[in-house]
Amino acid sequence: MLKSKLLHPEILRVLGSSGHFSQVLIADGNYPFASRCGPNATIVYLNLMPGIPKVTDVLEALLEMIPVQEAAVMQTPNGETPPIHGEFIKMLPPGLEVKRLERYAFYDAACSPLTSLVVATAETRRFANLLLTIGVVKIGPNEQF
Repeated sequence: MLKSKLLHPEILRVLGSSGHFSQVLIADGNYPFASRCGPNATIVYLNLMPGIPKVTDVLEALLEMIPVQEAAVMQTPNGETPPIHGEFIKMLPPGLEVKRLERYAFYDAACSPLTSLVVATAETRRFANLLLTIGVVKIGPNEQF
C-alpha cells in the first residue's frame, strides 16, 4: 500500500509519464469524455455513482502529486461564478490565477495534444470542470531528488 493519498495505478502511471506543460482535466459527470479529449489523453473513468467521486476529491489527491502552474475553468453562459469555482481557488496554490474560459474555448483547450490525463468523475455540480497545467518541481540548492 502506498502512503500518498493517490493510489490509482493508471493515474500514477500517466502522471509519471507527463511533464512540464502537460495538462490534466478533472471533468464533471456531464462532460463529453469521448468527444472532447486530446489525442494523447488517457481517460480514467472514476464515475462510480452520482456524486462519487467529486471533482474536489480528485483535485485533493492530484495536488499532493503534481505542481500546478496554471488552471482553467469553464465559464457559465450567463457569466456567473458557480460556487465550485470558489472551492477550486481555495484548494489550489495561493496566488494561482484561475482562467475562466468560454465553453467552446475550454473544450478546445482540453482537446489539446498537451492533455495527457482526463479523470471522469461523477460530480453532479454543473460547470465543475477543471483543467490543470503541470508545472516544474522546484528544489533548493541543497536538496536532491
